[in-house]
Amino acid sequence: MKHLANRVGLPYIYSIERIMKLNLLSCDAQRPDRRAIAQCIAEISSNISDSLSKELTLILLEGDPVDIEIEDKSSGSALRALRKLSIDYELIA
Repeated sequence: MKHLANRVGLPYIYSIERIMKLNLLSCDAQRPDRRAIAQCIAEISSNISDSLSKELTLILLEGDPVDIEIEDKSSGSALRALRKLSIDYELIA
């Protein structure tokens, strides 16, 4: 939860940042584009750097699942981007 306060004595305002957790299961593309997948992971995730996204891409393409977190407000476009790259995923509660 992020705390925002006004310095002139106005009431406190709280904004809740919602995070969605995804488990990337596999990539079913015949010729997966590693660069595009790594770039997608880096763009949609809330806490993954470019270098880590490249490592996670290799792990995913080897057949192991990968967990990432995305901000809830961008979840629709993030899920579309994953489907476009033929990446199977599941939501983690």
